[in-house]
Amino acid sequence: MILKSYEIKKINLKESKFILLYGKNNELKKDALNYFTNKKKIFSYLESEILENTNIFSESITTKSLFEEEKVIIIKRATDKILKTFAELDIEKLEDVSIYIDADNLEKKSKLRQFFEKEKKLICIPFYPDTPQVLSQIAYDYFKKRNVKISMNNINLIINKCNGDRETLLNELNKIEFFCKNKKSIAAESIAKLTNLIENHSVSELIDNCLLKNEKKLIMILNENNFNNEDCVLITRTFLNKLKKILKLSNEFQKNNNVDLTISTAKPPIFWKDKETTKQQIYKWKPENIKQLIYKLNEIELLIKKNINNSINLITDFILEQASSNSNN
Repeated sequence: MILKSYEIKKINLKESKFILLYGKNNELKKDALNYFTNKKKIFSYLESEILENTNIFSESITTKSLFEEEKVIIIKRATDKILKTFAELDIEKLEDVSIYIDADNLEKKSKLRQFFEKEKKLICIPFYPDTPQVLSQIAYDYFKKRNVKISMNNINLIINKCNGDRETLLNELNKIEFFCKNKKSIAAESIAKLTNLIENHSVSELIDNCLLKNEKKLIMILNENNFNNEDCVLITRTFLNKLKKILKLSNEFQKNNNVDLTISTAKPPIFWKDKETTKQQIYKWKPENIKQLIYKLNEIELLIKKNINNSINLITDFILEQASSNSNN
């Protein structure tokens, strides 16, 4: 059975437990999966993991723990290869199991897509790229909620930079919100400068590689990007936000000593493509070191505001210093 992405709230999740989500709109798929799995324990698998251990996967589905009310499974990076394994499951007997299959774009001739479209007890939901009109409405509502004045021309400028990608748009809106922290409006020139980083490496990639201590990649990003003074303020704000998230995860990891459990139970959920990077950051940074880094970063932000003309040197030196330090000593 085929449903539209805007119809997900019509689904009776007690009756419809096997859903295929496919398409290029990853942000919209992520929202749908969060809705389907809200406050439930999730077991996530890559398709490749299942295909390597099909029998173990089948047993894990059919084996129920006394402490589990319902088993929620997400299969990621799925292709037609998973169809054989799924089709062999006796779904009539899987009363307390929900399976969500997350796939990239699937052609009409895809056997996996056809299987879910034709079966009445299964649901198939395509997630197509957003139209410029939809993205414009998202941006308009975003600024209206935050009481920031912005013209439609400037909204269109942001949309044009995002290449039809909702995830990129939300990242850019967050970036602009940091910049507008104490402002009630924003000019086209500021938007152009802030969104210019889309065409290069993102601020998030810069920060991730700093926390991963990947000096070679970090130097390449710094060399290839034409950062300006306003970017430096943005980098410090984004960095602080990232550190607070990693600190929370690192504290949890110290308690359970299980990084996979830490990642899978994170609130808000960590998107699949960020999980491996986040794991490595948790391994590299203990809570006490993250706290020290937050303290240092607050000092750097104050220095940047006092010495705006030297801000690029300040933030560059700081980032390279952290990437070369031994954070777990």
